[in-house]
Amino acid sequence: MKKALLTAIVFSFAFGTAMAQQQPQFSHYGFNGMFLNPAYAGIKGQGEITALGRSQYFGYNATFDNGGSPQTYMLTASLPVAAIGGGLGIGIYRDKIAELTTTNVQLSYSKHIKIGEGRLGIGVQGIFNNIYQGTYRAIDQDDIKVPREGADRKIDAGVGVWYESDKLYAGLSVNNLLRSSYKFNSQVVGGKTAEYINENHAYLTAGYNIEASSSVVVTPTVLMKVVLPGKFGDDSKFAFKNNSYEAGVRATFNDRFWGGLGYRYDESVTALGGLSFSKDNAMRVGLAYDLIAFNQDARALSSFEIMLSYRLPKPGLAIRPAIRTPRYSF
Repeated sequence: MKKALLTAIVFSFAFGTAMAQQQPQFSHYGFNGMFLNPAYAGIKGQGEITALGRSQYFGYNATFDNGGSPQTYMLTASLPVAAIGGGLGIGIYRDKIAELTTTNVQLSYSKHIKIGEGRLGIGVQGIFNNIYQGTYRAIDQDDIKVPREGADRKIDAGVGVWYESDKLYAGLSVNNLLRSSYKFNSQVVGGKTAEYINENHAYLTAGYNIEASSSVVVTPTVLMKVVLPGKFGDDSKFAFKNNSYEAGVRATFNDRFWGGLGYRYDESVTALGGLSFSKDNAMRVGLAYDLIAFNQDARALSSFEIMLSYRLPKPGLAIRPAIRTPRYSF
C-alpha cells in the first residue's frame, strides 16, 4: 500500500494497533461475561440484562476533522432455559472509532454440564456485523486502498467454554472464526475495492471469590485479550503479538456495595465502584474511571464507563413437591 495519511491511521497509532482496537474493551469485564463468551449464557442459573456505555480517551481531538474518542454502547442479556439443557444469550453493541462505525449483533447458545460443585458451559455463537466507513483523506490521491463512504455486512461465528461455581469462574472463547472480509468502494474512481478484515479474537478470563469476612467478599479478576491476525495454518498465526492484559480486584460489601482497582498493561489504572438496590439487590449501577498512566502520547488522559444491570429472579419450581408424613400412612 502506498504511503497515505488517513484518519484511520492517525487513530491506529493513537490507540495502539488497529487490530488491537477492532473490538471494544470494557473496564467492567468482570460483570459482563456475555460479551466475552457465548458459553456464559444462563450459566449463573438466572437471567441477566446489562447495559454499558463507554467513552474511551474522553475529549481526545485530532488536529483535523471531528476528533476520535472511541464511543461504545452495549446491551447484553442471557437466560437459563431448562428445556434445552442450557441457556440463551444476545448481545448488541455499536462502536465508533473516528470514521469507522461497527454495529454488532450476537446470538448465543450454551449447553450446561454439571461438574463437581459448578457447571461447565459449552457455547456457540452466530454474529452479524455491519461496518460503515466514513470519509477519508489521503496524501496520495491515487491510493486505491482508501475507502469511500459506504457500508458492508457479514455473518460470522464464535465458540467458547465457561466454568462457573460459587467461588471460581473461568472462560476461554474465540470469535470471528470465519475471518470475514469487508469490501468498500475506493476513493479513486474506477479503483479496486478497499478491504477490511475482521481478525480472530480470543478472550481468556477468570475470577475467584474470597470470603474475607461474613459481609465482605474479595474478588481478584484477570483478562487476556489476543488478536490472531492471518489465516489458520500461517506460521505466525499464534505469535501472540497483539496481546492485552488486565488484572484487578474488587471488594463487595453485604452483596450491595463494591469498589475496586484495575490495571491494563502498559496503558491505564482503573477505579470502579457501584451499588445494588431493589428487591434481592437485583438492580446494579456501576461507574469506572480509567487514568491513562502509560504511553500518553496522542491520547487523552481519561476514559469513563457506566454500567446498569438487572438480575432476574432465579426460576422456581412450577409445582410444589408433595410433603410426605407418616401421619397419613395408616
